[in-house]
Amino acid sequence: MAMKAEDIETLIRAAIPDADVTIRDLAGDGDHYAAHVVSASFAGLTRVKQHKAVYDALGGRMGGELHALQLTTAVPN
Repeated sequence: MAMKAEDIETLIRAAIPDADVTIRDLAGDGDHYAAHVVSASFAGLTRVKQHKAVYDALGGRMGGELHALQLTTAVPN
């Protein structure tokens, strides 16, 4: 079952309200995306914890509705 890019963005923004989110469909199939998420809430967190926050925002959809997500995170400059 494919997932829309807009739905991914909505879930991330709901959990991380200040996030600047960019989603790209990597394969055109609705199953393989790249997400770049920038949030001040990531300040002081390891990259692993930043990624965990984004995966938590997706509410267990990884591996089900969302097959693959290439994720990059950052703190605003």
